Amino acid sequence: MARPRLGRVLGGRRIGIDANEYTRRRERLGELLARRGLDALFVPPGSDLEYLTGIERDLPTFGQISYAHGWVTGAFLAPGQEPVYVLPRMVVAFHLGGVAPPRSLVVREDGNGRESFAEAVGEIGSPRRIALGQRVWAETVIELLAAVPGAQFEEGSSLVNELRRVKSSTELELMAQACLIARETMDAVTPDVVPGVSMTRLVERVEHELRARGSRCPSFPTHIFTWGERRLDSGGPNAGEPLHEGEVVLFDFGAVWHGYCSDFGRTVACGEPPADYERVIRVLLEAQEAGRAAAVPGALAREVNAACRGPIEAAGLGEGFRHRMGHGIGLDVHEHPFLSVEDETPLEAGMTFTDEPSILVDGRFGVRVEDVIEVTPGGGRTL
Repeated sequence: MARPRLGRVLGGRRIGIDANEYTRRRERLGELLARRGLDALFVPPGSDLEYLTGIERDLPTFGQISYAHGWVTGAFLAPGQEPVYVLPRMVVAFHLGGVAPPRSLVVREDGNGRESFAEAVGEIGSPRRIALGQRVWAETVIELLAAVPGAQFEEGSSLVNELRRVKSSTELELMAQACLIARETMDAVTPDVVPGVSMTRLVERVEHELRARGSRCPSFPTHIFTWGERRLDSGGPNAGEPLHEGEVVLFDFGAVWHGYCSDFGRTVACGEPPADYERVIRVLLEAQEAGRAAAVPGALAREVNAACRGPIEAAGLGEGFRHRMGHGIGLDVHEHPFLSVEDETPLEAGMTFTDEPSILVDGRFGVRVEDVIEVTPGGGRTL
């Protein structure tokens, strides 16, 4: 967690989500909770809390950080009320710049986390049906059961997802900037795809260029690899081996701008591409365009996936399409719904997805391309 960001100034105007939008989001959440007969939602640090309050997530780390009473960390949100936060002192000191949000109960190391947690529950009334964010610690759930005997609990992140999946104009603008950062990064790194370069070096270059253009961090672990007789992989033991002439490199990475993610993919041949490469690339681009055109309001997610897959199947390359067309994207790089065979969700205008077909031809090469699209009546608008 970090203190709420109020937006940066770019081109003479302030950008970012303003306080009024956070208020409207909480009002919509309150209405949704009331309709479902829920008295409150408890949200731990993460993208749901950032969406509802503006309190930034920390950057992800390989090992978990931990504080005394860390299980209390989060906020209760109830219809018609401002959030009630429960926060360890060290979270406030080291992650919130020493300033706790209004209606915060701060637990010192030598304090009583159980008492403070029960007090926070009392601040929102006498809740009997409580929704819980998906990433709530098991210890938090156990303590909440003790604090509210007889209460009923439900999974709550899917409720917040109903609010998050359709993006506002400001969100779309922020996502478009994250996409631009990724595209400019690709432009800068493409000349480095030459014989002798390693996947490790290409990852270093991508992540440097992302940061130099303002990305807070990569939106997920940068993945750069080849697919052929020899498979180089930035996450594998051969990441440091040199690239050979004629090999094809697949890029998968994303940027973060004001908390919003992009997810971007391109294919670059090192020197002269292998035989049949141009044909497979044409099929790939036809598939991406078919998926983009099918992404209209009312279409089922699985139907859009099928439209994307169609040209690949027709070209006899179906076995090489081992992925889905895409996934929802926003504050998280993977959000529901998915453009996938199992997903029956009807699309709505303003939803955002990746359009990312890939074709992996075993023993020869792979190709992939990925952009982010917004669902519109005219088909997907590429961000």
